[in-house]
Amino acid sequence: MAIAALREASRCLSLASRGSPAAARPVLLAHARGITYKLFIGGLSHFATEDSLAEAFSRYGQVIEATIVTDKVTNRPKGFGFVKFASEEEANNAREEMNGKVLNGRVIYVDIARAKQDPAADARPIARGPPKPIGND
Repeated sequence: MAIAALREASRCLSLASRGSPAAARPVLLAHARGITYKLFIGGLSHFATEDSLAEAFSRYGQVIEATIVTDKVTNRPKGFGFVKFASEEEANNAREEMNGKVLNGRVIYVDIARAKQDPAADARPIARGPPKPIGND
């Protein structure tokens, strides 16, 4: 149902902007297609909320999602979070402007989010005893 609404909005936008092909691409579908640009925000205050984070970064572009990572046991913020933008230019502009700024009384640092490294990818194989002798048995 939501996809149908996004398609209808896309069709309406493309009919309204019959200019260049770049103008015809709606930003609305960026999240539906998985084309987002994620920023890592470190040094957040424990009093920061997802709404305050989204509000602080919304002046640099369309914020699709703002999340603050919390501890599973205590449910308290861990001091970092993520902000997703619709376009790369908006994300880069926000990174340049907000890095080193004060938010809720704490200096934050902003960087491009990286994918989690798989611990199994860097693991060494487990030794299963001495090597088997090579020779004629």
